Amino acid sequence: MTTTEPLPDTATPRERFLHGVRAALPFAAAGSLLAMSFGVIAVDAGLSPLAAIVMSAIVFAGSAQFTAIAIIAQGGGVGSAVGAAALMNSRFLSMGIALAPSLPGRATWRALQGQTVVDVSWVMAARGDGTFDRWILFGSSAPQYVTWLGGTVVGAYAGDVIGDPSRLGLDALYPAFFAALLLAEVRKRRPRVSAALGALIALVLIPVAPPGVPVLAAGLGALIGLRPAPPEGDEGTAEP
Repeated sequence: MTTTEPLPDTATPRERFLHGVRAALPFAAAGSLLAMSFGVIAVDAGLSPLAAIVMSAIVFAGSAQFTAIAIIAQGGGVGSAVGAAALMNSRFLSMGIALAPSLPGRATWRALQGQTVVDVSWVMAARGDGTFDRWILFGSSAPQYVTWLGGTVVGAYAGDVIGDPSRLGLDALYPAFFAALLLAEVRKRRPRVSAALGALIALVLIPVAPPGVPVLAAGLGALIGLRPAPPEGDEGTAEP
């Protein structure tokens, strides 16, 4: 299925929020382990535990945070790290474009609501017709934020106890995390076309483009597969 089991149209915002919370718990648990790994690596790269925790609290995006830390660990400057992290997060531009029509209010209020988007919550909130349930979005992001921040705290302050994250297999969690999201999405034709197009664009650009650019281009290309499906029986004919 594309998201969680559908709720009745009469479900209240509170019911939708709690539905999102429950559905996201397995991903929140996996995210806590990823965050522990980030906390260990960030401190090893030279960040203070407090700096690592603040980064998780503000950025709340694993791919961007790991990218930034990798650059810092290799001797790169803060500007390079921030730029690379911004490119890694560029996928949220295309995700936000798809989400925006489902959020009420003026542009500023929609932008504030959009700050709750992470990969899992965006997928879970998708209704499958190009629209999104914002209360499921909020609910599924809430436990993930708590466990991401909590995991970073544990990793930053208990790194000596945890040791090398790869020794525990934590380095394999990140690709498995996104593979689970992808498998949940590709059961219908339109998402399969979108995923295939994004993958093809990324594969073509990875050898020649700077880090992050393939992600941005693939995300924009995949938007083609996210257009709302036309109503049944609507073949685009004009009104009589």
